[in-house]
Amino acid sequence: MTNKTPDLHAAYALTSPEDNKRLYAEWASDYDDGFAMREDYQLHIRTARAFVGAFGQGPVLDVGAGTGLCGAVLTRLGVGPIDATDISAEMLEQAMRKDIYRDAIEADLNTGIPVPRHSYSGIVSSGTFTHGHLGPEVLPSLLRVARPGAQFALSINTKHFEKLGFAEALRQLEQGQIRSLSLPEVQIYGDLAAGPNKDDTAFIALFERI
Repeated sequence: MTNKTPDLHAAYALTSPEDNKRLYAEWASDYDDGFAMREDYQLHIRTARAFVGAFGQGPVLDVGAGTGLCGAVLTRLGVGPIDATDISAEMLEQAMRKDIYRDAIEADLNTGIPVPRHSYSGIVSSGTFTHGHLGPEVLPSLLRVARPGAQFALSINTKHFEKLGFAEALRQLEQGQIRSLSLPEVQIYGDLAAGPNKDDTAFIALFERI
């Protein structure tokens, strides 16, 4: 544990699953009030609304669920049941306190998701596909647990979309594994944000599993 309060800069500097676990263990109790509220974080709201707008339905897997911000919005929009998966036990503990998830699955998605094939009709992820977190190499694991016709809504930081290989990975998946891909671009933060990343944007990759 460090004495420095975790922040977005520290999150973007992560380089390994072990780094992720350490940072989010420290950040879990303060994440909602100390980051999401202070920075006017909006991506979870926009991702959840995009999923519902694409007629997504449950059961849903919330990938990189963190403290449950996206799951809470999905619940308010009438979507469920929802399971949460995250590499951080501490973040999942905070998420489960919100009483919005059916189950919590602690997992490093780089090594797979310990659930049966075709378990979910929807896959949602907000704020996880970015530098220092998950890359496009985990997409096959998500497809494995999705049912045919499952709706995906995955936010991907636009700064890393091409550089980290997301664009190419999605192009390859369109060759027989996914369909109806669209990439609306949204602001990650709201009008009250004032930090150096206040103008950052993300694509929300909307597609269906074939």
